[in-house]
Amino acid sequence: MTTSQKTINPIEILSQLNWNESDDLEFKSAKGGLPQSLWETYSAMTNTGGGIILLGIESDGIISGVLDVHKIKKNFWDIINNRTKVSSNLLTHSDVQEIIHPNGIIIAIRIPRASRYQRPIFIGQNPLTGTYKRNHEGDYHCTQQEVSRMLADKSEEPADHRILDSFSMKDLHLQSFQKYRQRLASHKPTHPWLSEDDKGLLSKLGGWKQCRDTSRQGLTIAGLLMFGREESIREALPQYSIDFREKLSDDPEIRWTDRVTLDGTWQGNLFEFYLRVIQKLSNDLKLPFELNADLFRKGETVVHEAIREALVNALIHADYSGHGGIVIEKYKDRFEFSNPGSLLISFDQLFEGNISECRNKSLQTMFSMIGAAEKAGSGIDKIRQGWGSQHWRSPIIQERIQPDRILWILPMISLIPNESLIKLKIRFGSKFQKFNPLEVQALVTADLEKWVDNARMRQITSEHPADITKSLQNLVAQGALIQDGQGRWSRYRLSPIPDSLHNENHSLHNERHSLHNENHSLHKDHEILIEIAKPAKENARLSPKLLESILLQLCDDRWITRRQLAELLERNEESLRSRFLAPMVEHGLLCLRFPEKPNRTDQAYTKKQS
Repeated sequence: MTTSQKTINPIEILSQLNWNESDDLEFKSAKGGLPQSLWETYSAMTNTGGGIILLGIESDGIISGVLDVHKIKKNFWDIINNRTKVSSNLLTHSDVQEIIHPNGIIIAIRIPRASRYQRPIFIGQNPLTGTYKRNHEGDYHCTQQEVSRMLADKSEEPADHRILDSFSMKDLHLQSFQKYRQRLASHKPTHPWLSEDDKGLLSKLGGWKQCRDTSRQGLTIAGLLMFGREESIREALPQYSIDFREKLSDDPEIRWTDRVTLDGTWQGNLFEFYLRVIQKLSNDLKLPFELNADLFRKGETVVHEAIREALVNALIHADYSGHGGIVIEKYKDRFEFSNPGSLLISFDQLFEGNISECRNKSLQTMFSMIGAAEKAGSGIDKIRQGWGSQHWRSPIIQERIQPDRILWILPMISLIPNESLIKLKIRFGSKFQKFNPLEVQALVTADLEKWVDNARMRQITSEHPADITKSLQNLVAQGALIQDGQGRWSRYRLSPIPDSLHNENHSLHNERHSLHNENHSLHKDHEILIEIAKPAKENARLSPKLLESILLQLCDDRWITRRQLAELLERNEESLRSRFLAPMVEHGLLCLRFPEKPNRTDQAYTKKQS
């Protein structure tokens, strides 16, 4: 960066410090001293995914610098170590760095993600009023429910160990429990727990508990969830919901081809849900598989093990007081597993494996005793190994907030499909040959998944985060990707197809503005465009709503001129502009290539990306 440049390049700063782009990033001015909003951001970052604060930079990226560095740093350390102002200091001195820049000194503060036992981190002395989290829009004040869930996760006692007052063995569906006993006997025929009576076995599993100090005993949340009657579960846990949805039909009128939900036709506990859903998830896989008498291991491939682990993972890690319930979805090309709750470990710890932090440890024991879950910390590895064995795209893990949810997507799509490679080679021409393998993987991911970011590439490859960032930025510099957001929220999508691709007969905008000139044809996808436009060509009195839909499809992921659209649709160019294109631009559906001169004769349009 030269001395004439006054705006910051965050990538350069982070690479100087060997900190990576997957961290959340926040700019803060320090003109008036240490900003008060810094502490809200500190709380928010620790309670979410960690991040980096850069002091001495305005919100628009202009470097204003820190004038009295010593005073600012002393004030910072004084406050962060004052328990009446900040609940806990998670930083070491290496987490605060000075960066010398020609336009001023910047103070970089790296903030780690707090562990489950440290959260919530709050400002002031009351967690209910001083706890913050981060979302795409910045810091937000946590609700009482969010704080309560963080406090519950902080407890040494797992969520499913709590005794339910006024509940008893009568609240269990005993047939479910007997089926479980039979499967335990089949999987571990000599296990000593099998000699116990029902209450004794339930106690060994963690479904029944007695407190030593008070002699209080009763059914636990785990026991009720696993074997309970639906009405009893709903009474104890009003937010309880489990739902399996299968969508294998291409007919848009058919919403689901199969579904298992709480409809009163079966006992809606987790064990019965598992028995029904595990078969439905596996029975269409084109892999050798055969269920044995206990519905588990005979003929299992690593893919079936991965699906089983993903299902059980959602059930044992769910926060059953959270919103949205368990949702399992099966599509032709993927599986999706979603559960309420936040991750109890960081993404880095998750990818490293062999670290077990389970929200519902008794449920974990119950499933593992019948062979439905692996030993602690290895389940994630099973999922990734199973998918890797088929050279499918790596599972996608997303942590969502407001409400807190975890989503696993297991795509049954090749890591680099030939169709995507061909599409990208046509799109970039000879330029495509210059991209390195990591860049190609990033482009393929952006093509298949609509966007790519540092975190997703870390799920797919073993490259260092800094190398991933450099590759993504290189693709931006070459015009192959467009960057949205910064820091942790940076996402990259494919750039709209340009008017020409280096004079290799791939032009979308030829000199004579004709779709039919053999020497200056549109991009090779013109046959696709003609097919999209076909309904409009065949019907001069097409409804405005349908014509608008066709225009959006024609402009999706490409720049295309008014004249080209008029020729494709066989419509008057000026009428098309005034009746459709201009209103669609005004309503945010289309973007202009030359927004400063909307009436240019060569004006082009592209669909606005969400």
